[in-house]
Order: sequence, then C-alpha cells, then structure tokens
Amino acid sequence: MRVTLKLATSLDGRIATASGESKWITGEAAREQGHKLRAMHSAVLVGVETAIADNPELTVRLPGYVGAQPVRVVLDSKQRLPTHLKLVTGAPRLDTVVIATSESADRLAKTGVRVLKVPASDGRPDPEMSLEALKRYLAIRLTQAVGGPAVTPAAGGKVFGVMIEGGGQVAASFLSAGLVDAIEWFRAPIILGDEGRPAVGDFVLEKLKDAPRFKRVEVISLGDDLWERYEKI
Repeated sequence: MRVTLKLATSLDGRIATASGESKWITGEAAREQGHKLRAMHSAVLVGVETAIADNPELTVRLPGYVGAQPVRVVLDSKQRLPTHLKLVTGAPRLDTVVIATSESADRLAKTGVRVLKVPASDGRPDPEMSLEALKRYLAIRLTQAVGGPAVTPAAGGKVFGVMIEGGGQVAASFLSAGLVDAIEWFRAPIILGDEGRPAVGDFVLEKLKDAPRFKRVEVISLGDDLWERYEKI
C-alpha cells in the first residue's frame, strides 16, 4: 500500500510553535490542496497526540465535493482517544479506525470506532504491522462497498493508499522504517525557531548513507507558500 507523508511546516521545518499552536501555518490555497490530496487517498492517518491537540475531522471539505471520505485512522497504542473528539463523535457516519497494541476497549467500540490490534515496537504500534492491518481492513471495506451497503473505503471506490498527516513522531517512525513512498511538503514563509515542534521527530541515524532519500519531482507556488513533491528513490 502506497504511503504518502503530508507536511505543512515553516521554512525551518516546524509544524507548531513551542506552545503547540499550529492553525494556520500555511495559507488557504495550501490547505485547499491538502483537502484534494485527502480525496485521493483511501485513508488519512495521525497519531493520538495530534488527534488530542488538534481535534481534527480528517475529512475532505471542498466546495461541491460528493465523493467518498477517506477512512480516518489514529495510531493510539493505549486507546487514549477521548470520546468527545470529532473523530469519535463522527464515527457512526464516517469510517474511523484506531490502531492499538491492546484488545478493543468497550469505551471506543460503543462509539462505532473500529480498533485494530497490532504488535508493539518501542511501545508504539509497529509501523509495518499497522500498514498490513489497515490494508486488510480497507480490502474488506472495499469488498463490502462493491457487494453490499455503501461505505467509505476510498475516493472513487479504489484503495489508493494512506496519507500520514501528523505528528512528528509518527512521521519519524514510518520514515525510519523505510515505508514512506512520497512526501507532499507545504512550506510557509515563516520561521518558528528551535523551540517549535519539528515535522519529523527523533530517530537514530548513525550513517549518512542510511538516511531516507527522496527525489524532488515538482515545485508549485500556492500563494505565499511552496508545495514541494518528492518520490522515494
């Protein structure tokens, strides 16, 4: 399954201020393109810290859009996702998945959230196993969409892949595992400094030759922002 990492950062690669403020780093044109990218993916994934801090909907919100919504996915090893968040309250009508390292908790299951259990890696859901579990889930939902009631597995009815939208440690774990196929990077002309929160969190890299490498394939101006597109080498 194709994995896209979507970043919206300052020039110095920060996704939020030191206090966590992140709305809005990029401008309206960049945010609109972000929604278009969501529409192209079968699932959109964030970490639980991003879900709690930002309370996102992770839906496609474009004028006149009537296509399918991506499956909303949260990496949440201990199933800490609060039930008042939009991801949970919207679960009865929008396909919502939590990937955890423990069995499904009744607290979330009762809301309509589907919990997928995977093995842990450094205390978090293993990235590769998470993708495998999500791939199986999307395949089942796609089959149901074809042969049964309407669901929301992917825009256009096909499994295109998953787009990671945050946070920094989630990005780091998938990059270090070599699982990111493409990067969609929106950069705003501002500087947030060393205390700002990084787009990519910690991962140990001892040799330069082991660094994940990408080829820039396109650069587009979106108002004052820059949209850089990369493909894995």
